[in-house]
Amino acid sequence: MSQDRITQLEETIAHLTLLVDELNEVVTKQDAELARLSHLVRILTEREAEREQGNSGGVVLGDERPPHY
Repeated sequence: MSQDRITQLEETIAHLTLLVDELNEVVTKQDAELARLSHLVRILTEREAEREQGNSGGVVLGDERPPHY
């Protein structure tokens, strides 16, 4: 194998290593964001369930008729 070919392969490996490191950083950030958003969804779901159980009323949603009909 020629020295030029070895150098080319080493450069390719270096670029791929850098790319893998960058992609790993992106995936790590996305995982943290996904965990944060999942936590927020869980909180909002619990709040909505509590609101429905409390039947606090006052807000007409969707096709519900207001009480004066």
